[in-house]
Amino acid sequence: MQKPIIISVDDDPQVSAALTADLKAGFGKTYRILSSVSPQNTLISLKDLKGSGANVALFLCDQRMPGMTGVAFLQEAMKLFPDAKKVLLTAYSDTEVAIKAINDIRLDYYLLKPWDPPAEKLYPVVTDLLDDWQRHFKPDLKRIKVIGFQYSPHAHLIKDYLASNLIPYQWVDVQDNAARGGFLETNRISDKDLPVIIYDDGTFDKLPSVKKIAAKLGREPVLVHKIYDVIIVGAGPAGLAAAVYGASEGLKTLLVERKAPGGQAGTSSRIENYLGFPAGLSGADLTGRAISQARRLGAEFISPCTVCSIHEQDGYKTVVLEDGKEINTRSVIITTGVDYRKLEVPGIESLTGCGVYYGASNTEINACKGRDVFILGGGNSAGQSAVYLSNFAKNVYVIIRRDSLSYSMSAYLIDQMAAVKNIHLITDSVILSLTGHDHLENITYQNQSSGEKVTCKAAALYIFIGAKPYTDWLNADILRDDKGYILTGAELSRDRGLPKAWKLRREPLLLETSSAGIFAAGDVRAGAMARVASAVGEGSMAISMVHKYLADQ
Repeated sequence: MQKPIIISVDDDPQVSAALTADLKAGFGKTYRILSSVSPQNTLISLKDLKGSGANVALFLCDQRMPGMTGVAFLQEAMKLFPDAKKVLLTAYSDTEVAIKAINDIRLDYYLLKPWDPPAEKLYPVVTDLLDDWQRHFKPDLKRIKVIGFQYSPHAHLIKDYLASNLIPYQWVDVQDNAARGGFLETNRISDKDLPVIIYDDGTFDKLPSVKKIAAKLGREPVLVHKIYDVIIVGAGPAGLAAAVYGASEGLKTLLVERKAPGGQAGTSSRIENYLGFPAGLSGADLTGRAISQARRLGAEFISPCTVCSIHEQDGYKTVVLEDGKEINTRSVIITTGVDYRKLEVPGIESLTGCGVYYGASNTEINACKGRDVFILGGGNSAGQSAVYLSNFAKNVYVIIRRDSLSYSMSAYLIDQMAAVKNIHLITDSVILSLTGHDHLENITYQNQSSGEKVTCKAAALYIFIGAKPYTDWLNADILRDDKGYILTGAELSRDRGLPKAWKLRREPLLLETSSAGIFAAGDVRAGAMARVASAVGEGSMAISMVHKYLADQ
């Protein structure tokens, strides 16, 4: 396979030569470096590169060029290579232009001239962007294939697992005539055997379970230690942060996740307000970086694997898995987060996974292209999903109970939605019913003020109607509030149950639950702020509390 390409464009020959030399020195072994002093000629060359099947990983161009600005060049270049990363070279006076380009063309980064020394100012930025591009790059190589019906809940479950765990795969809709021949006929696979997963070694499974897929891909639980310093239950942002800090500080750390890493944040199409990422980043990007970081530092990770209970004996905690296996640990951090609340309307049970989805479910984007889709909910997750889906769907309709989004959505998202012509807000309304033969076809909703009922066609419904903590599995010793959120620290001193449950003379530590040595962080904790950054902060803080607890022991 040919090397991916990095293209630099600067009209000053000396600057262009210096930039090319630095790029070749830093990335020439892995990438092909092409440079030009003419943006117009480069655009002509891009058409030839596209026709030859080349892959452009990154564009790096100057903003001030005669005849065409850098932003204008990138707008045209992205029509041919939309997945390439975009970096703008600017003078200090062009900073406002660069910041505006982050919103206008999804600029990934801007670099101020000069970039000396490159080892500090150029290479870290380009390396990070290229790593991100590689994570999403799908070369024409052998990879996992999933064959099935578009509106199959089982197929959706498999695709969701693979996508959430950042495992590349190719989806083949069996209703496409081309998919009917070849493999299915040769292996005598009928419709009742679908979905089928074909692994990259050529073997396949009919109607596979997620656990079977995980085992085949080498993701079944393999425990290195007999006793861990800390087991983290839940791999959302709080759990991932705890795993990174725990492993980096020398603790024997195990992270257990029942579904897929990232939690609800992991399904977000774009997190715009996370510190240090001016162009934003997707939940999948954040999750992929965090998992790689935790593993590199020595944390162990098993998924999918459900923890059923935690009990204590002789000062140790025992985490019991769904298969009955028990793991001993000196401390536990619960970061199981929250689950989406279920929508209770006629017709929804048979259509869930067949056009009706909880959360973003970006795995089903292809079924939405050029069609009308609906989003129920007015929080940030709903807004991010609406903006993302607007790139594919004909129209995106957002249904909310209240008269405005301002009660529950950040201002920047409200502004983004207002600027997108094919996003439409439906206020003061509730969904009455969902109908369809083998997948969602129609939605009926009612305006609560006028009483008017409307039925319209829908390719998909994405539901974001709040959440409830995932704590039903916990023992009664771990106290929770009336909504099920775990009480920690100072909250416990005000709870009447603490004197019975708490056996120590000291007060509970900041994030400690009513069971000594068991901590809670992130959205599952009573009083937590529902923000990715705060969850990350609490996850890292929980490790500090674990150190204090272990020191006392």
